[in-house]
Order: sequence, then structure tokens, then C-alpha cells
Amino acid sequence: MTPIETEITADLVQDLLRDQHPDLADRPVRLGARGWDNQLWRLGDDLAVRLPWATQSADALLRKEHAWLPALAPHLPLPVPVPQRLGEPSALFPRPWIVTTWVPGEPADRAPATRPTEAADALAAFLTALHRPAPDEAPTGRDRGGLVADTAERFTQGLASAAELGLIRDPDAVRAVWEDAAAAPDWAGPRLWLHGDLHPANVLTTNGTISGVIDFGDLFAGDPAFDLAAAWILLPDGAAARFHDAYGPSPDAATLRRARGWAVLRALSCLHIGHAGVHGRPGGKSTWGPPAHTALRRLTTAAHR
Repeated sequence: MTPIETEITADLVQDLLRDQHPDLADRPVRLGARGWDNQLWRLGDDLAVRLPWATQSADALLRKEHAWLPALAPHLPLPVPVPQRLGEPSALFPRPWIVTTWVPGEPADRAPATRPTEAADALAAFLTALHRPAPDEAPTGRDRGGLVADTAERFTQGLASAAELGLIRDPDAVRAVWEDAAAAPDWAGPRLWLHGDLHPANVLTTNGTISGVIDFGDLFAGDPAFDLAAAWILLPDGAAARFHDAYGPSPDAATLRRARGWAVLRALSCLHIGHAGVHGRPGGKSTWGPPAHTALRRLTTAAHR
């Protein structure tokens, strides 16, 4: 992460609005969150402003979200941050920025889903609606959504590092899940729309169930197994089977094998981010560790059955 030199403040957000979207400039502005790519500022009660602040890739991700999400959002059964305005780089701020609808709820890394049936049904309905065939010009994933086998180096390094740090009890069991996924048949269906980044901080909960999904910057088209991995990371114990029954069309065995591999990779990444957060390192988020540990426990337990 390399934060930009421009300090982002409420006054700056209001100045940007006055400059490019003056009809929104009189709304109250307050900080909502500082994410991996963007800072999120509340704009009144129903809008939000997102500004890139820490990664060079954030600019393109915001523009992609602005281009594609408005057409997908009306078909989705959960609230999502629908783009309303796009801000262009200027003398005030050197990068693009976006105004979206505000999605209420608490991030699942801080408020995990606790109602298995309701959460499984909500996530299944959302992904069933999102996973529709994408047009030929739909974006591809950055470093995600290809073949599980192509992640061998990343997986091996992530597993070795996590084991060295004492974050994994049984590395061999984790490797077995990934190897089974890498050996599974490839996706032979059409490229489907995918969220592409369903980690716990991008899913919101209310009263114990999933109530919203945010940050569609990694939206792309590909194998649905990549998104289906979220069941092991986001849902309460015992809810994955309910999710797979409710998702349509019902995923075949090969898709579930690939999904488990992607879930292992996601969990390893979250373990490292959680560990960095515990030790106060830049980019770390201590709340990401617990769901990652839980996911690996579920995945390795299922592999032994």
C-alpha cells in the first residue's frame, strides 16, 4: 500500500463536489471507512463518496465499477453501491473518484453472520442472480478466476509462510484441498458475471444475516467457482450445504472442488492480512484472521470425510 500525498478530508470531499457535482455539495460529509483501495465518505444519509488512496490499481477498478454495475444492480436481491456520479482527476485531487448509493450494515469481518439458514439463502439468492452469462467485452479477472492449477506458486508460498508463522496446524491437510481443486475438471460453461472479491469486509450483515454486498471493483466474468468459495468463509458453521442447495443451478462436484481450492487461497491471504493487523503492520486487518481460521477448519474437516 502506498498512500497518495493528498490528504483526504471532509473539506476536500466537499470541494471536489462543488467543483464537479455542485448539486451534492451541501450534503453533510463524514468518514465512513478506510479500505484497502479506497476511502469511503458518507454523503448525507443515502450516498457515499469513494476516493482511491492506497493502491495504483484503484483508479481502473472504480471506472470499471462505474461502467458495469448500474446495469447489473437492478437484478440483484441485496443492496449494492450503485454508481451515481463519476469524478475526474483535477488540480484538487489527482485521481478519479465515484459517488454511489450508501449500503447500510456492518462488515462481516466485524459482525459475522450468525443465522445459518437466512445467511445461506441470502448469499445463494445474490450469487444466483449475479451469475448470469456476461457479454464478450466483459472484463477478465486481474490475478484471479483462472485455473486453480495456475496458482501453484502463490499457494505454495502462502502456505509455507503461514506454516512458518504458526498460523496453520495441518499444512498437509490444506495442501490436499488445494491439490484436489487443481486436479478438478475445468469450467466448461459460459463466462458468468462474478463479484470477484467476496471477503468478509466486502459483505455486510444486519441482525445476523447477510444484508448487502459492496466493492465491485474486481467485477469480472469467468468460472462461478471463484465466487462460490465464499460459502466457507462468510457463512456460519453448517450453512454451506444449505447454500449449495439454494444456489441455482446446483453446482456440480467439479465446481465445488474448484471452489474449495479458491476458498483455501482466500483464507491463506486473509490469514496473512490478519496476522499483519495483529502486529500493527501497514495494510493489516486483525479482524480478517478469525474467519480465515474458521474457513480452513471447515475445508480440511470436509476433506477428511
